[in-house]
Amino acid sequence: MGGEYTPEVLADLHARVRRDLSRWGLSPLAQVSLLNVSENATFALCEPEGRELVLRVHRVGYSSAEEIRSELAWMSALRAQGIVDGAAPVSGVDGAFVQVLEPLEGERRLQGAWPRRFAVVFERLPGREPEARDAEHWFERLGEITARMHVHSRSWVLPEGFSRKRWDFDAMVGERGYWGPWRAAIGLEDDGIIVLERALERLRELLGHIGESADVFGLVHADLRLANLLVDGHHLRVIDFDDCGFSWYLYDFATAVSFIEHEPVVPTLLRSWLAGYRRTLGLSDEAAADIPGFVILRRILLTAWLASHAEVPFAREFGADYTRGTVQLARRWLDGDFLKSAFY
Repeated sequence: MGGEYTPEVLADLHARVRRDLSRWGLSPLAQVSLLNVSENATFALCEPEGRELVLRVHRVGYSSAEEIRSELAWMSALRAQGIVDGAAPVSGVDGAFVQVLEPLEGERRLQGAWPRRFAVVFERLPGREPEARDAEHWFERLGEITARMHVHSRSWVLPEGFSRKRWDFDAMVGERGYWGPWRAAIGLEDDGIIVLERALERLRELLGHIGESADVFGLVHADLRLANLLVDGHHLRVIDFDDCGFSWYLYDFATAVSFIEHEPVVPTLLRSWLAGYRRTLGLSDEAAADIPGFVILRRILLTAWLASHAEVPFAREFGADYTRGTVQLARRWLDGDFLKSAFY
């Protein structure tokens, strides 16, 4: 199995985490277990007295230390103002939130193969990932939270040195795409390429019409998918700001339906999200009508992500079926049919 997170790499990261527990003042008896692998490798830490934390080990080369510190700065600002009920980062004993996991002793002579890794620890919050079939209520709440985040984004003075990625058209699906070329999508055939090229041509025109003025483009979460939401009683929590950056505000809805864009419930989720969003921030019907295009843009981007992260279990699970579904949805959008029922 190729890719960054081979079994050997995951075993190495587990060993590094266990070796470096003292960086955060944690007991050497703490339990360390792999939670999931996606863009990063995430570990659960459980201390003997029951305290639970989450440790995120970053993919090599994806985010700089300054980008990670900027992510945490925005998270902290949102938490401080009560906009997002998210996980608080936990600093190391040296006071730094971003720590560096060095190669194990025997690997130091092979640092090209076993590079240094950035790591951040967060408190572990209670809750569960919502399921798509019962997410209507939560999407209304998510729309409200998203709008409040956007209001904050428009007025927040960025700290000195703030650095996050810019998720514009070229960065997503252009030659310099962060997640690689969409044409490398698993199982993409020639007729599918033609459909996606047509869709992207129209999307480029749409985004050019929308523009990038401060009222439509700014700092966004950029990955509000169900896996990054926690429901706990009446609470909805937003976690994992690892992809936060500068993009169109409406792109945040598209990310919220990542990997479920084809499900029949999505038009209902969009209506619920719009109802919650509009309670906090005005959004015209004309602007809302652009949302299906953002969903298609995100879906094409995710086909590139799946191809470039083929070692991730759910990337292999989705594979060619997801690519074929992307082509089908893009064709429906070009025909004016995709998510049409959300607006009637």
